[in-house]
Amino acid sequence: MPRYPDHLMREGPTNPFPGIKVLERKLGHSIPYQLGSNEGLDMPHRALREHFGDALAAHVYSYGDAEALGIRKRLSAQQGMPLETMLVDAGADSLMALALRTTCEPGETVVSTAGTYPTFGYFARGQGCQLVEPSYFEAPGVLAPDLDALATAAQDADARVVYLANPDNPSGHLHSDSAILKLRDALPDTCWLLLDEAYGDFRDDAGSEFTTRALPGVIRLRTLSKAHGLAGLRIGYAIAEPDVLAMMMKVRIHYAVSTFTQAAAEVVLDHPDEVNQHVADVKARRERLAEHFRALGAEVLPSATNFVGIRLPSAELAAEVHQQLLAEGVLVARLAHPALANVIRITAVQAALEPGRLAVLEHAIRN
Repeated sequence: MPRYPDHLMREGPTNPFPGIKVLERKLGHSIPYQLGSNEGLDMPHRALREHFGDALAAHVYSYGDAEALGIRKRLSAQQGMPLETMLVDAGADSLMALALRTTCEPGETVVSTAGTYPTFGYFARGQGCQLVEPSYFEAPGVLAPDLDALATAAQDADARVVYLANPDNPSGHLHSDSAILKLRDALPDTCWLLLDEAYGDFRDDAGSEFTTRALPGVIRLRTLSKAHGLAGLRIGYAIAEPDVLAMMMKVRIHYAVSTFTQAAAEVVLDHPDEVNQHVADVKARRERLAEHFRALGAEVLPSATNFVGIRLPSAELAAEVHQQLLAEGVLVARLAHPALANVIRITAVQAALEPGRLAVLEHAIRN
């Protein structure tokens, strides 16, 4: 069984401020007179109301529901996940940092692919961890985290956490469910698999039984930033076994998700048809974008996300294209890691399909 830091194995710490929503649920009745939390309940908010309207102002006075029950209920109903296997926090990044605080002590080793989503390495170093980074597996038409290399590195270093984005960011590669389970089995018994599924809504099998269940020794991370369009409000959720989430709650910032963010997320989740249509539209744009560049002769990487990756012949050419596009006011992503610096990543939004918008890249590919 993967292990926790020693200081979390003792009694406590216990959240000192679970919040009024949690208290109301325990008592079984509402508390209309809030005289104990020292919020600015009598602030008129004239400027806020004038700028945003009364509907927003109604959500800003009190601390939010630390358990985000409304969001968890909606996710549970839509995806069939038990309430007790979900923890809502301020985006997948916040959950990533929370998972590291829950599982690692300074000096312990963690493993991730060199060039994958860099926030994991940023947080891991900030936690005082030693970071081991095996290379991507590269072949014609393939850029994928090397699961065998991750497992070997974890065994060799007695790692505490292995991080894997699936679908991968930045390559877009999707590993099969069986490959994920095989990786988990290949890790040391005391090692966690931190499975970043921020782009999971764009999988063709999103919502399948495998994608919605808690797995032993695995902490799964999800976001409402991509398919649900709420990146600016910062909200996501973890899926794990209840005892794992209980440990995460020991080190969590209890009011990290604002009342307004929760209310907005509930509105979006109450309209799944809009979300589903958005996902379908994004996937269609992704395929149109990929086909357009393949027709020009580009090496377009397979993607199960909301972006496409194009592997250019050299890092120098990618840097030149990136800078020229920036000069025209067009931001694409050029991968930062030296081993992947010849890859340009493009989000599949409508602007990417406008004629001439990516003419610099098209010219570089033709020539």
